[in-house]
Amino acid sequence: MEAPDLADPDLYLGGVPHGLFARLRDEDPVHWNAAGAYPGFWAVTRHADIVEISRQPKLFSSATANGGHRIFDEDAAGLAGMGESAIGVPMISTDPPEHLKYRKIILPALAPGRIAGIEERIVGRVEKLLADVPMGEPFDLVERLAAPLPILTLCELIGVDPDMWRQLYRWTNAFVGEDDPDFRASPEALQATLGEFMGFAAELYEERRRAPGHDIASHLANSGPDGEPAKYSDFLANLILTLVGGNETTRNSISHSVIAFARDPGQWALLREQPELMPTAPREMVRHASPVLHMRRTATADTELGGKRIRRGDRVVMWYPSGNRDAAAFERPDAFDLRRGNVQHVGFGSGQHVCAGSRIAEMQLRVLFGALARRVAGFEVRGEPRRFRSNFINGLKSLKVVLEEG
Repeated sequence: MEAPDLADPDLYLGGVPHGLFARLRDEDPVHWNAAGAYPGFWAVTRHADIVEISRQPKLFSSATANGGHRIFDEDAAGLAGMGESAIGVPMISTDPPEHLKYRKIILPALAPGRIAGIEERIVGRVEKLLADVPMGEPFDLVERLAAPLPILTLCELIGVDPDMWRQLYRWTNAFVGEDDPDFRASPEALQATLGEFMGFAAELYEERRRAPGHDIASHLANSGPDGEPAKYSDFLANLILTLVGGNETTRNSISHSVIAFARDPGQWALLREQPELMPTAPREMVRHASPVLHMRRTATADTELGGKRIRRGDRVVMWYPSGNRDAAAFERPDAFDLRRGNVQHVGFGSGQHVCAGSRIAEMQLRVLFGALARRVAGFEVRGEPRRFRSNFINGLKSLKVVLEEG
């Protein structure tokens, strides 16, 4: 089947092309995307195939040495295409057994005993943010709610002053915004931004080496994958990963869910009337939003997928919004339905690479929308949202909304 270049970031400026992905799932679910913006790759669009790939990290590699987790080759372009050799390899771009070693470094910092009381502190942040939001008047939801909440939580998790949230927001946008001129106006601007961040990261690294705590930054600074102290370059790479992963998924799930509630007020009324749906509602929010568009793997041996012969060295790109709208996996897949329960989406990835912070992301969604349900009768979206120009993040730069009091 003929299809536009799925790697073209302009394809996503008007929103995720769900119609195109539906055709691919039906007609050519393992589709050869010929060379365009990047060299050719296999586009995988069915939920079952995405899960199957994710279960075989030795056959479908994420390692930087094999190209990494993005459409471009990380071993040539650098992390997030920044071309900075001083940045090491993030755990998302490693395979077993190294990947599991890195996860063992991160997970203790997210254990219930280490983050005791975090939900109460998230409640406090939400209440403070909502107190400053005008009711009945248009405001930018991204700027006032969706962006600050997850970054303020990240400030706690890495142990830095919450007043830094705007800087962290600007830096993380630059890390994932390689195709958006608002985030990377020029190579010189990117280098200046990167220089700012690296200065911050170097200071944080030295502080955590001198006086480690229980925060994620302390774990990253003091524990390498083989038990030795972490190299600064690897600390830097995994700090970037933590900030991007902890920010982009939650922020954009919030924004897209508000749009979904505005389009289907019945779902908002349902959530308000049946608060018992709240524990599992975030899973449907993330499925429907699909904040990450793709993840890439590279075949390490000849194999077959969906009737197509995949050769060793081929790029294999999993399209998460397509997997999350697959009728073979979800009834009425395009519908936003909070009654689905504990839905098994791929919005946070699958297999060994599933997002380590997914529980905290869901907690923030649950707390925020629970608080909104107690005071907001509905949402009205004003105008078109401003979207990221990206083939990687299904992101919104601004979203004007009105909260209807009630």
